[in-house]
Amino acid sequence: MRVPGARCYVAGRMPELPEVEIARRNLARWLHGHRVVKSEADNTRVFRGAKRARFSELTGRVESLDRKGKYLLLTFEGERGLLAHLGMTGKFVRRPEGQVEPHSRARFHLDDGSVIHFKDSRLFGRMEPAPAARLPQLKAIRELGRDPVVEGLTAEQLREALGRSKQGLKVALMDQGRVAGLGNIYAAEALFLAGLHPARKPASLKPEEWERLTQAIHEVLQAAMAQEQGEEQVYLEEEQGSENPFRIYGRAGTPCPKCGAKVQSFTQGGRTTHFCSKCQPLRSKARKR
Repeated sequence: MRVPGARCYVAGRMPELPEVEIARRNLARWLHGHRVVKSEADNTRVFRGAKRARFSELTGRVESLDRKGKYLLLTFEGERGLLAHLGMTGKFVRRPEGQVEPHSRARFHLDDGSVIHFKDSRLFGRMEPAPAARLPQLKAIRELGRDPVVEGLTAEQLREALGRSKQGLKVALMDQGRVAGLGNIYAAEALFLAGLHPARKPASLKPEEWERLTQAIHEVLQAAMAQEQGEEQVYLEEEQGSENPFRIYGRAGTPCPKCGAKVQSFTQGGRTTHFCSKCQPLRSKARKR
């Protein structure tokens, strides 16, 4: 059943920065002014490498709810914390107490009689309870690059992060140690908007191309987050017939929305890359204004 106005995602693809930010906003709304009276978690691989028993200690008010890249960082009163990653199919939903929720792996029971479930059908998500002060020092967070939304991102910072990479431009953009939060979808969308071929070597970019790419990253992320509607995330695989909301991603064989040429695809870094060879030439050339 679809929740009216809920945001949709592409089936089988990991939620990226905008989707995780929307999850953070949902949690902030649901938790505002309320207390967690009980936390419980099932024994699943969502807690791989973590102490699942400590999840039950996460009670009281949530004092801060932050995000870096694709990770959520929750701080509870009493200096208790939680690191969460949605994986491919993980999401938070709010339900009335007593309602059975399929694929629920962990639950926060609130003082208003509602329950926030972390549901994850494929179990690629991750939960790690840890002291709140340690959350920023956990290896997963420590190794992340700049978050374009939380920390900002300039053309010079982007060039510094990617410029020495020997990888193709899109693969380098997806490296979480260089830029936190971009994945296959929004890297492809940003490159299309910037008119840059995904296989270009970062070292080949000119200053104006770094500027275009940085602006495009901000534009695609902000546009995605601005479409937030409803209280529940709905994956396209859960709703057959949903339309592809992206300009270039997943549109191989269809006309380019800019020039009408056929959108092409190839495998890059083990992932399918979509691009327009006319709008995104492999060789750098002056852009028409």
